[in-house]
Amino acid sequence: MSQHHLPIPDGVAIPYHLERRSRKTVGLKISPDGLIVHAPNRISQRELERMLLSKADWIIKKLKAQQENKIEQFTWEDGASLMMLGNPILLSVRLDSVSRALEYEPGRLSVALPNPENQTNIARKVQLWYKKQALSDFARRIALLSAKLGVKTPPLFMSSARLRWGSCNSRGEVRLNWRLLQAPPHIINYVVAHELAHLKEMNHSAKFWAIVERICPDYKTAEKELKAWSVRLHQIG
Repeated sequence: MSQHHLPIPDGVAIPYHLERRSRKTVGLKISPDGLIVHAPNRISQRELERMLLSKADWIIKKLKAQQENKIEQFTWEDGASLMMLGNPILLSVRLDSVSRALEYEPGRLSVALPNPENQTNIARKVQLWYKKQALSDFARRIALLSAKLGVKTPPLFMSSARLRWGSCNSRGEVRLNWRLLQAPPHIINYVVAHELAHLKEMNHSAKFWAIVERICPDYKTAEKELKAWSVRLHQIG
C-alpha cells in the first residue's frame, strides 16, 4: 500500500492510501487512517485520479464526517470507561508496591502497579488482558460457528491491524482483531461468520454472502453497526 495525494481545484490535496489488486473496479473506503483506494492493476494513475476527482465532493464529505465523529484520545487513568462485549467497564487504577495481575469482575477492571500515573504501562497491561480474553472468546465462537457451517475449526490468531477486523488466508488460518472484544456479541459473530465463509468461498460473491447469511442471518444489520462502532473500537490502541 502506497501513499499518494489527490490535488483538487481549491488548491488542497487529499492524502490517500493506494493498494492495487487484481480486480475490475475501483473501491473507496474511509478508514481511521483516512481514504483507502483499492484499484485494478490495469488502470493508469492518471485515469485513477481523474475518477477520484469526480468523487471529490463525496470523499471530502465522508472525511469531514469522520473527523466530526472522531473520539478524543483515550486517557488511561482511574475512572476511565472501557467496553467489553458491548457493556461498559470501569477502569480502576491504584498504587501498589508491585505490579499485580489484573482483577476483573463484571463492570470493573482493576489495575495495581507502582506507577499508576504511567499511562503507557497501564495501557500495555490492559491491552494484554484484552488480547488474552479475546483469544478465549473468539476461539469459542469460531468452534460453534464452524460446527454450524460444517467445516473443521481453523487455527486462530490475534490481529492488531488498523484497517481490518478479520482475515482468512489460503492456508485456512483466521485472524481476528482483538479490539472486537469491545463490541456487542452479534457484531463479533458477524466478523467470525464472514471469515469462516471464506473457507468455502475465497471471494465476496453472491454465493459467499449466502454462506454468511446461513450462519449469521442478521449479518447486514451487524455489518452496518460495525461501521458505526469502528472509531470507538480503535480508541484503546
